[in-house]
Amino acid sequence: MEKIEFKTEINASAEKVWNVLFGGDTYPKWTVAFAENSSVETDWQKGSKAIFGDGTGNGMLAVIEDNIPNKFMSIKHLGEVKDGKEELKDWGEPLENYSLSEKDGKTELKIDMGIIDEWKGYFEETWPKALQNVKDLAEGSAKDHIET
Repeated sequence: MEKIEFKTEINASAEKVWNVLFGGDTYPKWTVAFAENSSVETDWQKGSKAIFGDGTGNGMLAVIEDNIPNKFMSIKHLGEVKDGKEELKDWGEPLENYSLSEKDGKTELKIDMGIIDEWKGYFEETWPKALQNVKDLAEGSAKDHIET
């Protein structure tokens, strides 16, 4: 399993960026880069189950590995959801980590994740769009249409 990384600097506090990333209203707005009708069902607490949906009954099954508010979130992907049914997969250590580091009112957001070859191209194309959406929302410059 390969590890890939994406990062951006956002002109907002770590708390603001965190709230955009994991807020109920904002999560679907920035994740539209991955799926037009993206959603998440979780309370984001360590050990909690998470289902990341695409609006069609499909998506990803995960567990929250770690949650340090405004600093670090780690999500372990366990499988897929197809037609509303959960299917566990053995992907090794497919962690998706969000690291936030604030300095002088700006926040560096770094995403790193373990990825299988099959998904690498997709995420290399979509993560930069998603990070731009997070930046726009956190900086208050989001337009009516967010990049998909």
